[in-house]
Amino acid sequence: MSDTPVWQRDEIQSPCINICVIHPESRLCTGCLRSIDEITAWSKMSNDERADIMAALPARADQHKVRRGGREARLKRRKPAA
Repeated sequence: MSDTPVWQRDEIQSPCINICVIHPESRLCTGCLRSIDEITAWSKMSNDERADIMAALPARADQHKVRRGGREARLKRRKPAA
């Protein structure tokens, strides 16, 4: 085994979790909660800019608590049989 240290990056890593879907109302990614502009600019941002975004992400989670559809929404839309 080598005594060479493992190379590591100094920058803040992306919060991406590979669930890349932009919510139509909040305009945020449902996986990482970043906006399209933040995702696009991430590789060019400074560590301070990245840290600011990372600090804001937990507060954004509340915007996705309400479900937009699913079985319950389909049942509500279904008209009663006459």
